[in-house]
Formats: sequence, structure tokens, C-alpha cells
Amino acid sequence: MATYHDGELSVQHRAGLQRPAESALRAIRTAFPEVAMAFLTRQPMIVVGAADPAGRLWTTLLTGDPGFLQPTETTLAIRSLPHPDDPLAEALASPAKVGMIAIEPATRRRMRINGTSEPVPGGLLVTTDQVISNCPKYIQQRTPAPFPSAPRTLHRGTSLTPAQQRTLAEADTFFVATASPEGDADASHRGGSPGFVRVLSPTRLRWPDYQGNTMFLTLGNLELNPAAALLVPSWTTGSLLHLTGTAETVWDEAEAAAFPGAQRLVDFTVEEVREATAAMPLRWSPPAYSKFNPPAP
Repeated sequence: MATYHDGELSVQHRAGLQRPAESALRAIRTAFPEVAMAFLTRQPMIVVGAADPAGRLWTTLLTGDPGFLQPTETTLAIRSLPHPDDPLAEALASPAKVGMIAIEPATRRRMRINGTSEPVPGGLLVTTDQVISNCPKYIQQRTPAPFPSAPRTLHRGTSLTPAQQRTLAEADTFFVATASPEGDADASHRGGSPGFVRVLSPTRLRWPDYQGNTMFLTLGNLELNPAAALLVPSWTTGSLLHLTGTAETVWDEAEAAAFPGAQRLVDFTVEEVREATAAMPLRWSPPAYSKFNPPAP
């Protein structure tokens, strides 16, 4: 039977949402229902979050032709591996606790899967601990588009360049990975109108936490473990912006009021940046923004 850990319970209590969270608990399964398996087999990508050998969290994107994700009731075979220069390449070469999210922009559907991965020839095999279907809120609708191939390059740093700051300031989607103190990883989606991510400095970001499913899996992890990672995909160029660092929840109502629709805020401190160009062999159409997106601050 699914349960919440102390960090999740603490945030639910502070937000005054304990009762809805209890009801939402029934959406957390340990196995894939048939509809979830059918959904996964159609997907060309999945986001994966995990800790590297130094204990820092990262999140990345694995891709393949539809069918590269092969679920059974309690496992997910992924017929893809990270590029050798990917921040999770070394971590996923050994057994690892992973948080994953599969998202289908064209239909605004998503599914979170948390568990333990082990390397197998040509990919990974994940044994599931949690399977969670999420609502379509804040997902921008996109459809696949033709793309030109280009050579991959990797840029590393400890702070955001002006171009990377612009990427974040214009983003309408990113993914965030967190973990419990025991290392159980989780990956989640964040979306909003362009400008919903505010760049406070080359090493500091802030974004609003909108009304969600009341589980508070991300904020619950941050309550006990500040480690976090962000992944910002470019839907038009195929680049991936990976950030690792720490995050904390900001509960100040006056500060949250500067962001329309915000229930609270999250501040992220950047510790390392890796940007891979032409890293995603997928391109997407311009977005139809979610009707749930509040206006940008």
C-alpha cells in the first residue's frame, strides 16, 4: 500500500491539503495498468532523474522510436542509453534509483515512474516502486516536426551564461528531479507561460508552484533533502540544458503574490551547468499553451 514520507506529510499539512492528499494517494500504484503500458509503448522519449557517483542529482532525456519503452506489469525496459558525455551516463551504468516521467505533448498526457534501474545490453531495466498518472495541467501541446541533423557539442560551467539565462527566461516547460534522504528519486514536469521561470542571478532561479495534485512529491523531498536537478529541453533546436544544485520552498505569501496563480515559490541554486546541443533527435511544433497556465509574472 502506498504511503507518504514525513517530508510529503509536512508540506501537505503546511499547505492545508492533508485530506485531498489522502484521496490522491490512491493514484500511486506499484504496477502498470494496461492503459499505462499502451501509453508507454507509443512514446519516443522519457525523462530520467538520478544521482551521479558524487551524489549530485541530474536529469536527462532518453529517446528512441516508439516501442523503445517496453513495459511489463512491474518493469520497464528502456532500449536506449545516455550519450557518453551525458551527466547520468556513469550513474546509469550501474544499478541506480531513478525517477522518470513520460510525457506526450500532443495529447497533454504524462506518467511518472519511480524505481530501481539496472543496466542490460543496449539499455536499462527498471523495476517499479511507484507508477503515478498525472493530470494534463500546464502541459503545452506540441506535435512532432521534421528536423535537420547537427553535430552534438557539450558546454560546461558553474553558472548560467547570458544565452542560457535567456533560455530559462523564455521557457514554458522544464523537468525537475528530487530525491528522498534515502535516495529514492522522483522526476516531475513544470510548465507555465513563457516568463514563469525568473532568473534572479547567474546562479539563482525562482519559479511559482501552482495548484497541483496535492501529493507534493517534489516539495516533500525538498523538505528533507535540498538536492535537485533541472532539465530544460529546446523543442526547436534539440539542445538539452542540464542543471544540478539545491532548491528550497519559499512560503512567504507576499513574495508569492508577485507570481499570478502561485501557491508558493521554489528557489533553485545552480552548482553546475551542462548544455548539450543537438542532443535530442526530436523537434516539435510551436506550442498551444495550456488553458491552465496563469499569466507570467
